[in-house]
Amino acid sequence: MPEQNLLTLGFSPCPNDTYIFHGLVHGKVPLAGAAFSKPLLEDVETLNRWALQGRLDVTKLSFHALGHVLDRYALLHAGAALGRGCGPLLITGPGDKPAAITDWKIAIPGAYTTAALLLRLYQPTCRHLVVRRFDRIMDAIASGAVDGGVIIHESRFTYQQLGLRCVQDLGQWWEQATGLPIPLGCIAAQRTLAPALREEIDVAIAASIRWADAHPAEGWNYIQGHAQEMDPKVIRSHIGLYVNTYSRNLGEEGLHAVQELLRRGAAAGLFPQRSNWT
Repeated sequence: MPEQNLLTLGFSPCPNDTYIFHGLVHGKVPLAGAAFSKPLLEDVETLNRWALQGRLDVTKLSFHALGHVLDRYALLHAGAALGRGCGPLLITGPGDKPAAITDWKIAIPGAYTTAALLLRLYQPTCRHLVVRRFDRIMDAIASGAVDGGVIIHESRFTYQQLGLRCVQDLGQWWEQATGLPIPLGCIAAQRTLAPALREEIDVAIAASIRWADAHPAEGWNYIQGHAQEMDPKVIRSHIGLYVNTYSRNLGEEGLHAVQELLRRGAAAGLFPQRSNWT
């Protein structure tokens, strides 16, 4: 295989991504004309920052980060996390805190995450933001290190077990404001790759999802081995929520939602205006 066709790939260790990519990275579905080197599984904010550097050929990243790198990366139509009832949650604990949310010290799971973008769109005057890894935000709230935090991934299924409460479902706010599903994360490929190869990768990711749907037990050890939350019910709930029809293909409504999120983010000055959002 020519060296230029050995592609680098990164995605998160979250159950939706490992479910989606298991078939592809374990040779269960074909990829014509190229192959992936050993995938890098990293926290989404790490992947976002790598995308800003152009480090990987194909990568998972937040739609917020995509707004910064559309000159370098092209959005693929398969593999996305987008839907309804699946958005980030702004949560808090029982301790004393300022009366106004705008005065809170709020933990976000990365400056380039869609969670951070949604918080800024929901409360533009929130300025006391601190970055924490997504899996450390609930502990920071429970300890009183921050007044609140925006949680993603498996945390939305477990925060109540720590005595925390939801202040605002940011995905629900987005849906009410726009009538559209909330775009969270996507797969993008370097624009230096030939369009035909990008299309082959897109097709292969969609095929990998179909393979996972048809063989739900075969990838379980891989999925559970990388999950932050080990409870099988939580893992299955996570996959059921974030791997949906939009993951298989964004479709017209999904693309509309992506374009609206990026348009609003640019209008808020959070990344550059562009003539083409996809």
